[in-house]
Amino acid sequence: MTTNCYMLTNSDAQESAVNLYRFLCSLKGKGILSGQQECPRNRTNGREFTYIKEVSGQLPAILGLDYIENDFEGVNERAQIWHDKGGIVSICWHWGIPPCGVGYPSSQKSVDMEELLTPDTALYQGLLENLDRTARALSVLRDANIPVLWRPLHEFDGAWFWWGKGGAEAFKKLWRLMYERFTRVHGLNNLIWVLGYSHEMHEGWYPGDAYVDCIGGDAYTEGIHEELYHWILKQTDKQMPVCHHENGPLPEPGLLSAKHVDWCWFLTWHTVHIHEQNSADYVRYVYNHPYVITLDKLKKGFI
Repeated sequence: MTTNCYMLTNSDAQESAVNLYRFLCSLKGKGILSGQQECPRNRTNGREFTYIKEVSGQLPAILGLDYIENDFEGVNERAQIWHDKGGIVSICWHWGIPPCGVGYPSSQKSVDMEELLTPDTALYQGLLENLDRTARALSVLRDANIPVLWRPLHEFDGAWFWWGKGGAEAFKKLWRLMYERFTRVHGLNNLIWVLGYSHEMHEGWYPGDAYVDCIGGDAYTEGIHEELYHWILKQTDKQMPVCHHENGPLPEPGLLSAKHVDWCWFLTWHTVHIHEQNSADYVRYVYNHPYVITLDKLKKGFI
């Protein structure tokens, strides 16, 4: 038995999050949202977005942000600006190992997952402090009524980040802990929970239908990744949006439509991935394709 796609896992979700989720669910087979991740080193989405605008005349529908380096205030400011423009906000978190790790290199180190997830240990307390600090940042967006595609602990099954190195059961326990703390303790009712697999397609990592609103996968090679799409569909019987969680080369929209590979959105990674893995002509083609939803289309009533 399948579950209605239009229902978020959080029954107390804000109306803005509910409306965004209904829109995402409605897109299957009709179009794909364009998305671009900013480069956090610049603390601005200017370079990526200026390039896309210059070569295509368009802007993405989704701005991808990252709480890496604990840039909570800056990310929130840029999220507010993008939301005010009519765009959709996506936030990930390259989480340094608890309790004191910060940044991308730290996110690739190792931590004792058993101790980390055992209540009353020092590591567990550090874990909760990290979660609570990030929850406070997200609460600023909640209070501003900004819905967020929240995509934490990404590429978990690839096991190159600390949250995946402890195996599937530890990961699922961590995901559920974050979900419950953010939702029940902090009341983050603006979040749409996005689960992002790697390209490696490992079974056994799904944390459960009660904790996931959107499901997706990352792939940085060329193509529409039809095999990954259909594999992801099989990870749950629940109907939900399926996203191309991160990409390098842009997927070919005509082929997506023809083959019914119904990614809800793509999110191109920053710097070399948008600038060097895609030619200017190809960016122009994709961003002006009728199947691709850009910021202008959102503002004209797609949502």
